[in-house]
Amino acid sequence: MPSEVTERSFGLAPVAPMKEVSIEMPSQSEGVAGKRNGQRWYAAHTRSRHEKSVAHLLERKQIETFLPLFQTVRRWKNGDHQVELPLFPGYAFVRIPLVNRLQVLKVPGVVQLVGFRGSPEPLEDEEVEALRQAISSGVKATPHPYLTVGRRVRVTAGPLSGREGILIRRKGLTRVVLSIGLIQRSIAADLDAQTIEPVLG
Repeated sequence: MPSEVTERSFGLAPVAPMKEVSIEMPSQSEGVAGKRNGQRWYAAHTRSRHEKSVAHLLERKQIETFLPLFQTVRRWKNGDHQVELPLFPGYAFVRIPLVNRLQVLKVPGVVQLVGFRGSPEPLEDEEVEALRQAISSGVKATPHPYLTVGRRVRVTAGPLSGREGILIRRKGLTRVVLSIGLIQRSIAADLDAQTIEPVLG
């Protein structure tokens, strides 16, 4: 499991397209420039149910933040209600130079920047940008239990092109489970069967 770097299942109804809380989505060229300038994507672990408040506080501090959300319906005593929930419960993503990590750690609700052996570990820029583009294009997805074993496939078209995941089928739908190993979280995305191919070997 990732170590702490700090100073300090599902039962969901059908979902609508994912949404996000984000500051200025950079272009691919901007992402490359950001890496050269020392800006990388990190996973900020938050307190339970504090993801949205953390994202808003980070936005107020002008820290580039990515909080993917999805829509679902919850049944309460006064009826059904459509709500937006984090696609990766307990996490928000921030794009910062590592020297600025204290600006994130001091935000109320942030527990840690995820990493190993006492040091925050950056995520792959391409991994985060692909997810952002998928959300923008309306790809439907829901949280899924962390999954690493199964029939591996590669996405061949669309915003997730090149990403690999585990193929599952549910009610005739083709779904690909995509995982972020650093935080040990997965999502299941609905994709066209024509846009995936098996990973051989």
